[in-house]
Amino acid sequence: MAIDLLNIARQGVLASQSQLGVTSNNIANANTQGYHRQVATQAATESQRLGNSFYGTGTYVSDVKRVYNEFAARELRIGQTSLSAAETSYIKMSELDQLYSQIGKMVPAGLNDVFANINSIADLPTDIGIRNGALSSMQQLAKTMNQMQSHLDNQTKQTNSQIESMTTRINEISKELGNINLELMKTGGQDSQLLDKQDALIQELSQYSQVNVIPLDTGAKSIMLGGSVMLVSGEVSMSVGVTTGDPYPNEPRITATTGNQSLVIDPSKLGGQLGALFDFRSDTLVPASQELGQLALGIADAFNEMQSKGFDLNGNIGQNIFRDINDPLMSSGRVGEYSTNTGNAKLSVNIDNVGQLSGGGYELSFTAPGTYELKDTQTGKISPLTLNPPGELVGGDGFTINIGSGAMADGDKFEIRPTSGAASGLTTVMTDPKGIAAASPKITADAANSGEMDVKVNSINRAAAGFPLTGGELTVRIDSAANTFEVFDASGASVGGPSAFTPPQINTGFGFSFEIDDKSTAGVTDSFTFDLSFAEGDNSNAVAMAELADAKLMNGGTTTLTGVFENTKLDIGNKTKAAEVRADSAEAIYQQAYNRVQSESGVNLDEEAANLMRFQQSYQASARIMTTAQQLFDTLISSVR
Repeated sequence: MAIDLLNIARQGVLASQSQLGVTSNNIANANTQGYHRQVATQAATESQRLGNSFYGTGTYVSDVKRVYNEFAARELRIGQTSLSAAETSYIKMSELDQLYSQIGKMVPAGLNDVFANINSIADLPTDIGIRNGALSSMQQLAKTMNQMQSHLDNQTKQTNSQIESMTTRINEISKELGNINLELMKTGGQDSQLLDKQDALIQELSQYSQVNVIPLDTGAKSIMLGGSVMLVSGEVSMSVGVTTGDPYPNEPRITATTGNQSLVIDPSKLGGQLGALFDFRSDTLVPASQELGQLALGIADAFNEMQSKGFDLNGNIGQNIFRDINDPLMSSGRVGEYSTNTGNAKLSVNIDNVGQLSGGGYELSFTAPGTYELKDTQTGKISPLTLNPPGELVGGDGFTINIGSGAMADGDKFEIRPTSGAASGLTTVMTDPKGIAAASPKITADAANSGEMDVKVNSINRAAAGFPLTGGELTVRIDSAANTFEVFDASGASVGGPSAFTPPQINTGFGFSFEIDDKSTAGVTDSFTFDLSFAEGDNSNAVAMAELADAKLMNGGTTTLTGVFENTKLDIGNKTKAAEVRADSAEAIYQQAYNRVQSESGVNLDEEAANLMRFQQSYQASARIMTTAQQLFDTLISSVR
């Protein structure tokens, strides 16, 4: 037995050729996205014994491995999920911030224009041209509010569309991963090209949601979406989709489906772009829309209320300029009913005090036999509600919930958004500029009054006998404990009553009626003197209406009308800046994880070029051994001839 130089050389050539092939493949794929560097592992063949010594018999390539660090890949997926979420949030917030900065500036500008025209009416109360201008500015303000709400609705639709398109792509990835798993199970998970493709798909998936990867003994990988939903199990692929929102249909939810079973996914556990889109919709778009509705209610209520306190140019009680705040077209979407409810109660929401509204949302829950609780979804505060006949739930922040029909069952829940739909429903209902109530009645409270009662005239008939004019004023003494009133003339003589009344309405019988607002608990006796004479040049109510510009009417008396919109704009600006900072931070973390993966699995062209030269020399040296073996063989043959 002798050392087989020719076979050793042949093995060396083949091994070097394999090394050159792997190195060349690395170089060729240096710019291939998702490619992991490969290395060929060489091993020595079994040695043979000659005499008392063991001699090597050559080499072979024992394995071609894909350089892969599972921990580094996991870090990269986590970094990708965080980066995608941060970038999506920043993009969406930037779009909304731009909307409020450019188009949104028309809202406060329109409101300021209205007040400027009201001031002009106060200067010239009888000028029809100025009144026309004021009415036109109010119409334009309503249209601006409508347009702003339309833009917010479009943002919601666009967000919903993005969610739907992402679920479509996730399903495509799910099917591809299932097919790859099937192929890997056939090869024992050794196909580097399939593994690279699998890893690239998982990396793409991590853009849309948080991903957990579970390696299987078969060489396949199971994929969990959002840490709770199995998307791929071996070769079996599940699917995700969107379903109608609950309780609001225009806010669709995301579901995971396996066979005939469907599960609603909690968006707070998703992360990635999907989680960011859901967060943007629920934490920014919905509140912005509700706060815009709060402003619309504030505008309509403030001007309509001032109208009801004054006289128009015809001497009549002022009528609404804007649509009533509780009109069905102003209240769409105030109540959302969950599909899981077993009762048949149909609810509506009536706004009682716009100034107490917060612009937020609530959750109403019912526990049998008669416990009603209202939870503020922003603060978490829970308030008990009282059920008054025939079906009023009182105790809300400026609103009453009405059970119009049916009954609640134990565990029923509703989402209450008191300001929803108001901005899209805001419109002017006044068409005659003479209807703007610039003048006002003179109602004087007695000095001895309790201060717990207010009155407001709501109808007049100037042709009625005894109608109170200057010099013929009438004083009405009201006993709210006994619900009676008595009327006195200017000399103090009783001319009517005491008469019973049903609160809050009092019909005096002298051509006017009014309603009382009694804030006392046990009732009081207060007197008010009425002078309902009318002069065309009277501007007192117009002056009071103009003062609404600076009046803190909203959020419990802390914010002006313009302030409501500016607070929303400021909040969106702050969120946008915070989103930018998060995006920059996430980019730095992702880049660090990416660099680590590249340092281990990426192709270094300088290193591969050096390897190419080394394996080329090895190939040439092995070929030289073959030449030497051939020469030795020829010499041996020649020597025995």
